[in-house]
Amino acid sequence: MKELTQVASALGDVQTEVILVNDGSSDDTLPIIRELAKQYDFVRYISFSRNFGKESAMLAGFAAAKGDYVAVMDADLQDPPALLPEMLRAVREEGYDCAGTRRTTRKGEPPIRSMFARLFYRLINMVSRTQLVDGARDYKLLSRKAVDALLSMPEYNRFSKGLYEWIGFRTKWIEFQNVERVAGETKWSFWKLFVYSLEGIVAFTTVPLALASLLGMLCMLVALVIIASLCVRQMLWHSSVDGWTSLVCIIVLLSGLQLFCAGIIGQYISKMYLEIKRRPHYIIAETESD
Repeated sequence: MKELTQVASALGDVQTEVILVNDGSSDDTLPIIRELAKQYDFVRYISFSRNFGKESAMLAGFAAAKGDYVAVMDADLQDPPALLPEMLRAVREEGYDCAGTRRTTRKGEPPIRSMFARLFYRLINMVSRTQLVDGARDYKLLSRKAVDALLSMPEYNRFSKGLYEWIGFRTKWIEFQNVERVAGETKWSFWKLFVYSLEGIVAFTTVPLALASLLGMLCMLVALVIIASLCVRQMLWHSSVDGWTSLVCIIVLLSGLQLFCAGIIGQYISKMYLEIKRRPHYIIAETESD
């Protein structure tokens, strides 16, 4: 909060408000933000009834924000508050609707995680019309017009990195070197990041469905070629087909491809199922006005 107050004072005539979203933390986060809301008039908070995920937390912050310009950032100071004046200037004076940040380095991350992150950006940009910027953070400052555009999309399966780009508008990218968090440890394991990347791909492209169809047709053509060759072999040499090993290998291969394609289709069906249920993105247990 000390850094935020310093940055807020450097913004001049801009009236600021800070909205802290507690995404069902099990530590002392809630008592701390309660105290901050009492200590500072410009601080508000939202506390969820349980953990709903970072996408829901960002959506709640956007929905609660009242200002003409809205910035979203992590509370662990991996998103440097010192960039806010430059971001505000880009949106307020330079004609941009969004000021985004991207890391120029991944210092402090495990090499294997950095490698897969780069592969993800390359893959999704190959298969999706919505192009993502490698190293882009969720740390952004948006105009009210851009925020309203985000709020107009009530979809349950949210992937904000893609939504930011999908709404369009002019974006200025501000680069900075990776900053270590001041406290705590990341809750994003490799598996969670992998699942999150799959959600992003499913949310912004239907290419995997086309890939499943192409694989199915390819397997059918291969099977027809094999059947034709076996028929010719029988007619010319009158030799029966022997070798159960090759037959088992073919069956296993085709079964694996079928399961793979069924899994792709299942991912899209599961997203449809979650959308159809129309459950709320989050449930608020407490705010500063309670």
